[in-house]
Amino acid sequence: MERRRMEAALLVLFLGHLVTALEVPLDLPQPPTITHQSPKDYIIDPRENIIIHCEAKGKPHPSFSWTRNGTHFDVDNDPNVSMKAHSGTLVVDISREKVENYEGVYQCTARNKHGTAVSNNIVVRQSRSPLWSKEKIKPIVVQEGVSLVLPCRPPAGLPPPIIFWMDNNFQRLPQSRRVSQSLNGDLYFSNVRREDSRSDYICYARFPHTQTIQQKQPINVRVLNLDAINDTMADFYNDTDLFSEAPVDERRPTFLIPSGSSSSKMVLRGHVLEMECIAEGLPTPEISWTKVSGDLPARRTSFLHYNKTLRIVNVSESDAGDYRCTAKNQLGAVHHTIHVSVKAAPYWISGPPRNLVLAPRENGVLTCRASGTPKPSITWSMNGIPIENSPKDVSRKVEDDTIIFTEVQTGSSAVYQCNISNDYGYLLSNAFVNVLSEPPRVLTPANKVYQVIKNHQALIDCASFGSPIPKITWFKGSRSISLDGDPYITHDNGTLEIHVAQAQNSGKYTCVARNSLGIYENHVHLEVKEPTRILKQPEYKVVQRGRSVVFECKVKHDPSLIPTMTWLKDDGELPDDERLIVDSDSLTITEVTENDAGVYTCIMNTTLDHDSASAELTVVEATPTPAVVYERPDPPTDLELTDQKKRSVQLTWTPGDEHNSLIQKFLIQYEDSLHHRGHWHNLTEVPGTRTTAHLKLSPYVHYTFRVLALNAMGFSRPSFPSRMYKTDPAAPDENPTGVEGFGTEHNNLVISWKPLSGFQANGPGLHYKVMWRQKALDSEWTTVTVANNSKFVVLGTPTFVPYELKVQAVNNHGDGPEPKIAEGYSGEDLPIAAPENVQAIIVNSTLAEVHWDPVPLHLIRGHLKGYKVYYWRKHSLHKHNPDHMEKDILTFSGNHTRGMLPGLHPFSLYSFNVRVYNGKGEGPPSPTQQFKMPEGVPGPPSSLLVSNPNLDSLTLEWGPPHDRNGHITGYTLKYQPGNTQTSHPIAWSPPRRPPHKASPFGNVSYAVGEDGALISWEYWGPEKNVYVEYIVKNSEGEEEWQKELVNGSQNFMLKGLKEGLSYRVRLVAKGHQDQPLHCSEELLVTVPAVASRQVDIATQGWFIGLMCAIALLILILLIICFIQRNKGGKYPVKEKEDAHTDPEFQPMKDDDCTFVEYSDNEDHKPLKGSRTPSNGTVKRDDSDDSLVDYGEGGDGQFNEDGSFIGQYSGKSASRDTAEGHESSEAPSPINAMNSLNSFV
Repeated sequence: MERRRMEAALLVLFLGHLVTALEVPLDLPQPPTITHQSPKDYIIDPRENIIIHCEAKGKPHPSFSWTRNGTHFDVDNDPNVSMKAHSGTLVVDISREKVENYEGVYQCTARNKHGTAVSNNIVVRQSRSPLWSKEKIKPIVVQEGVSLVLPCRPPAGLPPPIIFWMDNNFQRLPQSRRVSQSLNGDLYFSNVRREDSRSDYICYARFPHTQTIQQKQPINVRVLNLDAINDTMADFYNDTDLFSEAPVDERRPTFLIPSGSSSSKMVLRGHVLEMECIAEGLPTPEISWTKVSGDLPARRTSFLHYNKTLRIVNVSESDAGDYRCTAKNQLGAVHHTIHVSVKAAPYWISGPPRNLVLAPRENGVLTCRASGTPKPSITWSMNGIPIENSPKDVSRKVEDDTIIFTEVQTGSSAVYQCNISNDYGYLLSNAFVNVLSEPPRVLTPANKVYQVIKNHQALIDCASFGSPIPKITWFKGSRSISLDGDPYITHDNGTLEIHVAQAQNSGKYTCVARNSLGIYENHVHLEVKEPTRILKQPEYKVVQRGRSVVFECKVKHDPSLIPTMTWLKDDGELPDDERLIVDSDSLTITEVTENDAGVYTCIMNTTLDHDSASAELTVVEATPTPAVVYERPDPPTDLELTDQKKRSVQLTWTPGDEHNSLIQKFLIQYEDSLHHRGHWHNLTEVPGTRTTAHLKLSPYVHYTFRVLALNAMGFSRPSFPSRMYKTDPAAPDENPTGVEGFGTEHNNLVISWKPLSGFQANGPGLHYKVMWRQKALDSEWTTVTVANNSKFVVLGTPTFVPYELKVQAVNNHGDGPEPKIAEGYSGEDLPIAAPENVQAIIVNSTLAEVHWDPVPLHLIRGHLKGYKVYYWRKHSLHKHNPDHMEKDILTFSGNHTRGMLPGLHPFSLYSFNVRVYNGKGEGPPSPTQQFKMPEGVPGPPSSLLVSNPNLDSLTLEWGPPHDRNGHITGYTLKYQPGNTQTSHPIAWSPPRRPPHKASPFGNVSYAVGEDGALISWEYWGPEKNVYVEYIVKNSEGEEEWQKELVNGSQNFMLKGLKEGLSYRVRLVAKGHQDQPLHCSEELLVTVPAVASRQVDIATQGWFIGLMCAIALLILILLIICFIQRNKGGKYPVKEKEDAHTDPEFQPMKDDDCTFVEYSDNEDHKPLKGSRTPSNGTVKRDDSDDSLVDYGEGGDGQFNEDGSFIGQYSGKSASRDTAEGHESSEAPSPINAMNSLNSFV
């Protein structure tokens, strides 16, 4: 037998996973289901018709019948009873019959061809509110100090009445610890006083069902002392009850109820347990309660009638035990123990049995599992007939509280009744077994639109039906893959849940239901809306009476939702007053009165959410006030932490004195004594009208909070710190940032990241999961764990291939969120190919343009940095000129395919090649090619001698020019008498000047190189003063042209031009003051952002020696300067020297570069131009000189004589670029030394 029970239990467990309760559509055949019935204990109002409810559904629709007191109730033969159409509800007309004739026990039966369902036994009783029996109540005379009980003894009613005591004026009699009402309605006095005398102690009984009140005859009570009782003995002897013959002294407590030292009480599970202890004594005793065998259930326990009644709601078995009440005053104490036993009417353990829908040859289980005290008995019926009397069915097996169905057959549908009962009640439940073969269908309406607010839960329904039970699958959009896993959860009933909906979750969803008989699809739509938020809240206002005030309430909401703005005053509607004007985002109150003061709340509602904010209005008199003193507020006090949770806490405080200036806001700071002890950080701010803040916290932090108040005068001192609040560790909330991938060798990949701080770690044991894979191959991720480091080197990688990288934070409590994918490249190697199709195009005699084809990216083997053109002048085209092998380099950053070579020598042979370079270095050169420069303008003669001067002649001798720049074809000799301005050529070569041009300038051109813009021209005018003038294009009219004297040359390098700007350039020849200016046509010069010429001098020995010598000399001069100033007593040099040992940090005047004198009151101020951080350290980037700063790519330059003309401030090229490439010369070391010498 025991083995069979074990097998049955295992079968039940197995079958429980096969079926679930389904709601059968009403168009399909199904047995009856009772949907509504009257309560088991049905108390009716005798003044109204009796209505006994019984509603049921089924296919076909069921028919109804009734039993009364266990026998068939013939509704058709009773003229006073009718049944509602399509329903089993009975209506009894009591106008012609007494209600008592229809009291009894009723039961409804609903049946169709598939089965029969029955209702509960409905006990119908009429409500009763009987009158008090007539009685004559004698006056009560009682001695002061004794106890007294005024009996109520109300008539028994149905349901029992509610008792209360009142006087003749229908005012409730006051009650206290001394005077209180018992549970049975009697009024108890622990001791009486003279003021208790009155003639209208009236007990009232209210019968709630009929809403009637019955009244007892008034009771007359007189409280007298002993002498008064003796004087009036005769008057009250015949018709007065007299209590307490002896004088009353103080006494210890004794219980009036309950009697004895112990008692017992039984209560049903789920009901209310009420126990009372009322004691008499003088002084009045105090009552207290304890549970002998445990603690009182705090959330379900309350104390009534001044602690005399202990009330426990929703009683459970754990409430059984001994309870002790204690009455105590100054003279002693008395105890009473109440033993409470808890019984239980039957109750469901896992709910009533559920309907089963089974396909033919399927298995199923009906379970009727309940409990109770004492243990209830279980009986089964089928279609209202005890199951043992029902037809046998081999597919059905009854095992105690379970019926097991195995391979059910068509036509075996039925309704099963489960009846569980014990001495205190019963449970009756219907559950049908419906055998159907039905393809799936989705009951949720098609194309239903679900709307949800962002970051809220989204639930999308897919209610379905089918037999066998359909399997539900969800798809989104194109139905590529099913929605399974984060962030989607599919529930057993087919509902799709998105725990935190985001905007990307919006779209079309498809629910697919399938079983062995078919498939059904249904489409629904999800729209994720932006939340409604109040951006500008109304603010606290103080307004003088008679003025106007405006409360602003600016709101942001989803544009597709229709908002509704509502204003409240003191949580109620706004007064109906035309002075209150409500606009779309504000409330205006004109002519403010004292009645307008209060709290105003704006509420923005949409169909999905709402937001609200409040502000207070204070109205003051419009009278002049004396001058007040404004000060900073006092610090807040009484910091308290409440509502403590894992990630949040509530902080409250008491504001300090405002000192006549309203507090604008409170600043909340925290100290993390676990990670940053002694450092206070700003956490949040709240408006000055609030004294509480909900603080969001991070895990694994030891928090201490303090609060500062701010008014118009400034911040208060910090409050005293709060007590420490420690948050528990948790998995990281974030991952490292700044994930990068690069290579230091051609076969490695360095993965680096910015590590999390201790505050961000969220717990101990912080380490990182480093993951990588080649991007193009879409291979599996390789993972390693790294601790106490912020980089990891991957060896053996291919050269310069893209990788996908991820770094995830992990601690002892779990993994951080899924990291984002970053991209990086493995190490670079030198390029393996040279540019092709390299050629040179001559622009003019000093300028050539080089063209080439770009190198394919896969041959560069790294990040393309640019191209370098190596070129050199081999020799002049004149015979017998030696070769020049000094090479020049022009660098063109980026993916350029051409570049200009400026400043070339005319009439010369040049060689050149082009190389590509990446982050690793240069690639091989292209084949060397040559080009010839055409003839150019020759230089001036090397010498000019005058000899044999006579009155009418002289002899001139000159040497050929050093720079012939071509074949010399002749010389032009010009002279000019001293008193005229006309020059007379006496010898000439073939003229170069165009015959019809008025300007003496020609062939004006330019070329932009790394040193600036090279302007070239030809000039044949007589004036010696020739200038190059330039101005920024589109500059304002007030800006003057910049001039540069060219010293007789025919080319000039304009330096200091800003990259990315265009300049207007012209040549001007100027003679004497009364002669006109000769100008060339304007030339538009655009300075592109190209790399400058490579001049790597940072590694030259002479340059390093020069810099060291200059630094040593400046250091010696500074020491001499400090000694001299210290002797003068101007300021403490030693302290300044200790604070700033770097000479760059000494303040200098901007105009003459001399040192600033310090007065006494400036000793503690930071030096002008100082970059010293607050912690006293000096950053290396700002103080250390580096030769790198003067290397390739910077602004430092050399003149032709080799002198250095760049900035000597130590700024790097990258910093100059970030500051807009502005030219700001620092004082040269020579000037600085001159200034020091003059100062000393």
